[in-house]
Amino acid sequence: MRSADTVTGLVLSGGGARAAYQVGVLKALMRLRREAGADVGPNPFDVICGTSAGAINAAALACRADDAERAVQDLCAVWENFRAEQVYRADSLGVIRSGAQWLTMLSVGWLVARWRRARPKSLLDNGPLADLLTQAVPLERLDALLAQGHLRALAVTASSYTSGEHVTFYHSAQPMQPWSRTQRRAVPAQIGLAHLLASSAIPFVFPSAELEWGGAAEWFGDGSMRQTAPISPAIHLGATRVLVVGAGRMNEPPDRRVNNQGYPSLAQIAGHAMSSIFLDALAVDIERLERINRTLALLPPETLRATALRPVQALVISPSQRLDDIAGRHQARLPTPVRTLLRGVGVSGQGRQAQGATLASYLLFEAEYTRELMALGEADALALREEVMGFFGWGEQADLEAREAQVRAA
Repeated sequence: MRSADTVTGLVLSGGGARAAYQVGVLKALMRLRREAGADVGPNPFDVICGTSAGAINAAALACRADDAERAVQDLCAVWENFRAEQVYRADSLGVIRSGAQWLTMLSVGWLVARWRRARPKSLLDNGPLADLLTQAVPLERLDALLAQGHLRALAVTASSYTSGEHVTFYHSAQPMQPWSRTQRRAVPAQIGLAHLLASSAIPFVFPSAELEWGGAAEWFGDGSMRQTAPISPAIHLGATRVLVVGAGRMNEPPDRRVNNQGYPSLAQIAGHAMSSIFLDALAVDIERLERINRTLALLPPETLRATALRPVQALVISPSQRLDDIAGRHQARLPTPVRTLLRGVGVSGQGRQAQGATLASYLLFEAEYTRELMALGEADALALREEVMGFFGWGEQADLEAREAQVRAA
């Protein structure tokens, strides 16, 4: 059961379409809570932090913090029925205006004067995403939910192309002191649509977004870039225990997979770079947290009281399968104009013959793919039933009620 001094944080990492996995995990959590007989009214998370597509899921949860069951149901409805055109222009004209110009610019540089006038911004135009977020994430509810105590804080992260800093924008129920570390800082803000678009702007793929803070405007991109401590915002905002839901495997299986088909394509290099951006920092930060916890456990009580550090309980749920492999099976479901565009950088084939599946895994906003990721997330969370119950203390409530029933019967 949640005690008065327990603050539960949720950290949702980035990963484009891979974030469907997180929704499956959340669906399983709601099921386990019901099965445990726990009070399904309160929001189980006091602090919700998200990055990239995880920021969108985080904001959707936060904006319905008075009804977590409905929030997860609404998220499931979106991710189970996704089509790429809800996120980016997938028609021929839209792809030509963005991706084709962008690739041509890369091939001929700025030597052709007309490209100076066009200045394509990204591979894909994510204009449709703004419309989807306006409908699916009722940000106008956030102030009231914070004031009513349904939530302690929401935080989303973005990376400034202008200043080079990594910024966590947070909206809290009570004033909280901003924190600052090397090349990363926190800023209190009224989180809006622009923050979500900025946080989820995958580098090169989606256009950056302009945000104002500190009296100036800066251009921001995906929050996973330069994010050296993904769990840190939740802890700074008061979390004493943290549930971390990744969008990629934390540890690869011991068997090395080598498929040398010659010099790597642009898609292979881009996929490798994205994996570094979206996955590596989270794995390292989890290791750091566990190491600090082990160190603190060795300190005598008087020494522990003298330090600002405190142990933080963490539960990590991440995919048990390679999401690249799943993407490879669905790669052909990308809209034809997008598939044609990506073929130029090395994305091709399907199944075992798929090339560039890592890059495709971030862009496959198609129901068949997202549903499989959701099913995997749900299965992985249910496989950790005992750990989840212990983390939230849901089993303790059921045991207490059972003991009380036995006493009454006696």
